[in-house]
Amino acid sequence: MLPYIFAEKKGIHIIDLNKTVDGLQEAASALKAIARSGKKIMFVATKKQAKEIVQESAKRVNMPFVTERWLGGMLTNFNTVRKSVKKMQSIEKMLGDGSAENLNKKERLTLTRERDKMDKVLGGIAQISRVPSALFMVDIGHEHIALAEARRLNISTFGMVDTNCDPNKVDFAIPANDDATKSIAIIVNYLTAAIAEGLQERQANKDEEGDQNEMDESAEAKAARFEQKADDGGERNRRGAGGGRGPGGAPKRRIAGPGAGGRRPAGGGAR
Repeated sequence: MLPYIFAEKKGIHIIDLNKTVDGLQEAASALKAIARSGKKIMFVATKKQAKEIVQESAKRVNMPFVTERWLGGMLTNFNTVRKSVKKMQSIEKMLGDGSAENLNKKERLTLTRERDKMDKVLGGIAQISRVPSALFMVDIGHEHIALAEARRLNISTFGMVDTNCDPNKVDFAIPANDDATKSIAIIVNYLTAAIAEGLQERQANKDEEGDQNEMDESAEAKAARFEQKADDGGERNRRGAGGGRGPGGAPKRRIAGPGAGGRRPAGGGAR
């Protein structure tokens, strides 16, 4: 952390805010690109000072979060964790649709307690179906298990790094005080705003692509209608030009009937 320390005063290290701004902007740019690509970013903050701030910010951008306790293997053993999430969802469905009314009071109370306990730990990751593409941690020293799992799976890591941690352990280090609530709020809100901007750009690109596809389809439909009209007109012209003609387009010959042309039929003299 020596390059990020500005000075030391009474045994307290003061972080260089210029380094903090540089790291924060770099991390925000990377998170914005990840959000624009449609990938998920998991927020991890089990410290008391950061729980509420991180939870509110993650919900605002619809991203997964862990604020109570990091379960060992939450990333490296994700399939087993997904089974627990499905179990929690099935209990919620059972309690919600009234199928649990057939159970006695004690069994319903047991299910409710189990649901609440699982929701407290797994509620933040209930909506994801695969491992996230990035991990943001408030204190990389406190969240060392999450950091180790992310590095093992080659997941991009972002973290607030205080003077008692090694910034080389994360891909994007943000030197800042990870114990003060105000410091955590400033960093998290700035990164959340960058993620929200990336999501808005993704939605705007989708809308533009949809409008372009509609324009292309309408142009193709118009061209098809014009071709159909041209084919119909040509067919009518051919029919009109071929009227009164025999096979092969040759003029039809008229055969004079009896008495035609002023001639008398043979043997038709005056009687």
